[in-house]
This record gives sequence, structure tokens and C-alpha cells, in this order.
Amino acid sequence: MNANEATEQDEEATTDAADSSAASVGDAVVDDEAARELLAGLVSIPSPTGEERAAAERLVEFFEAHGREVWIDEVGNVRAPADDSVLLTSHVDTVPGEILVRVDDEGNLWGRGSVDATGPLAAMAVAAVRTGVSFVGVVGEETDSRGARFLVEDREAPDAVVNGEPSGWDGVTLGYRGFLAGTYSASTASGHTSRPDANAIQKAMTWWREVEGAFAADESGDGDDGETPVFEQVTAKPVEFDGGTAADGLSVGADVEAQFRIPPGETAAGIRETVEDALNCGDVDWREPIPPVMESPRTEVARAFRVAIRRAGGDPRLLRKTGTSDMNLYAEAWDCPMATYGPGDSDLDHAPNEHLALDEFDRAVGVLESVAADLQE
Repeated sequence: MNANEATEQDEEATTDAADSSAASVGDAVVDDEAARELLAGLVSIPSPTGEERAAAERLVEFFEAHGREVWIDEVGNVRAPADDSVLLTSHVDTVPGEILVRVDDEGNLWGRGSVDATGPLAAMAVAAVRTGVSFVGVVGEETDSRGARFLVEDREAPDAVVNGEPSGWDGVTLGYRGFLAGTYSASTASGHTSRPDANAIQKAMTWWREVEGAFAADESGDGDDGETPVFEQVTAKPVEFDGGTAADGLSVGADVEAQFRIPPGETAAGIRETVEDALNCGDVDWREPIPPVMESPRTEVARAFRVAIRRAGGDPRLLRKTGTSDMNLYAEAWDCPMATYGPGDSDLDHAPNEHLALDEFDRAVGVLESVAADLQE
């Protein structure tokens, strides 16, 4: 069943405890103004991948101020364990890029990471303190996901996971494509450019044309335009191409960095086989793949989000994303229900105009509180 085909009736269970979202656990009172201050403070701290420490320390201060156990682990993750009925987790790192941090006249907070994913991160930190559930801020998501990889090796599975990425306050992401990366390398003997023999650069170009052809979109699919939806396709993308004559003048080399998105129903092994069948020269050095994930819309986590969003006056949207997230790794390692959620328009991910509406942030915090309270029952 596709995510947006869920038809079961949700019980609109409403309780005073859920509506108040358990806003006080011990010394855990965090009002909306304090929540926005945390968000703005984190966005104001540059945290590109590899430079997350200052932002991590700000999160530690926040949890300590509200009486929570918290520490930074050996890879840099912020760990605040508590009620494991649900783990709220998002990434601390952002992509590079400076955007002036400001709030405009329409109530939008501008700044790198406001959407991806400091907005979801701050919303989850606030909701975790207000409800007393577990929280982790992971590092390295924008590159090698080293924080999430360490986390799944270092702790047992919680009862449920909510991963933080922008979905819009009324959207819930249940599916992501997987990810496979590799480096093609080829070398041929050097020769005069007047000769017709193909050199390594030409062989690399021919190889890539074969690869693209092998993964060309199927035009007989069930998408709106008659093509197979992107989520269900393998996307092949060259991200770096380098080549030329060696320093000793005796050979010509070519290297291609390539990335492949893996839809549900496909495997990394199958993609590798297709890519290697197209080789006319050289070989490919593959990195560790990340498998695709597609969660059922019928899990207790998906249901809790639909109830919470409707309670807040929204019409829930169940999403499938064409990219990849840390949820893929959690789903591979942990046998528990999960979903991805967070405020913000994902079209603004990594963009020079990245900004987040503060009223959407407030709503997302409320939804996360409601979901956590529901899953704690």
C-alpha cells in the first residue's frame, strides 16, 4: 500500500493529558518563547558537518537547564535518554553556506539549517523535555551518517522512532529511497590525440552513457505523466568527473564519482551488477550502501501523527521522499515502527533562501508533544 492510500479510520482519542502535551515533567517547563529562543540560538551557531560541537554544547545546556541527563558521546552525538516509548532524533549538522540569521516581517526565521534540520532538531528537543521521552541529536548526516551508524551499534532499539527532517507541520514521511555511491576508475596508455583509439576519458564517458541508459525512466508507469514515479526509479547521477594525462606522460586516467538512489524493490547488489555490466574499461570501487525504507501507514507511529495533525486542525499528508535519511539506517537496524517529521518546506533544503515560519515551528512542537504523549500511553 502506498503511503497516501491509507484508508483505515483513526480513533480520535483525545485526553486532557494529550491536549496539554505533558508540558511539565519535573523542571521541564518550556514555553513557546523559550522554544523559539532555542531554535534561533541553534540556527545562529554555524554547524556544518564536522563542526557540530558548539551546537551540540548548546543542546546540552538546554537539557541540563531542565533537569535532564545528557552527554556528548564519543562521535559527537547529543544523548538525552529517558522514556524509550519513543526516541526523537534529528541531525545537528548542516550543509555549508552562510545566510544572515534574522526574523523577517512575516515571522520567518532565516538562516542555514532553519529547515534542514535545525528546525526539526529544536522542535524535538523541546518536545522531549516537555514529555520526558528520549532524544538524540546525531552528527554527520549530511555526509556519512556517522552519528546514526554509531547510535544503532551503541544502543538497543527504542519502542518507536521519530526522525527529524522537514516534512511540513502537517506532513509525515514514511518512505525514502536508499543510497549507493562508487568511484569508477580507468586508465589507458597515452598516445597522440590524432589517433582514433579511445582513451580512458572517452571510455568513462561511454560507460556513463551506458549506465544512464540502463536506468532510464520507464514511460509505462503509473505516475501522473504516464511515467514511473521518481520514488520508484533508480536515479543515477555523476557528481564529479576528473581525467587527464598522468604526470609521467605515459597514461591517461579518468575517475567518475557516481551516486545511485535505490527505490524499494531494488537492491544495491542489483544496481552494482547493472553498472559493472556496462564496464568497457576500468572498475568501480563501491562504498557501503544504505537500503531504502517504506514504513506502513498503519503503524502506531503513523496513526499517532494523523491524530495529532487532525487535532491541530490540519489534513495529514503521508509522504515518500526521493532522497535518503538516517531513518533508512534506523529501519535497517531496529525492528520498531518509525516515521520522519519536522517543520519546514523541504524545497528549501540547502537553498540560499532557507527559512522557516515560526508559527509552523510552534505547531510542529505541539504535534510532536501530542505524538509522544500518545505513544507513552
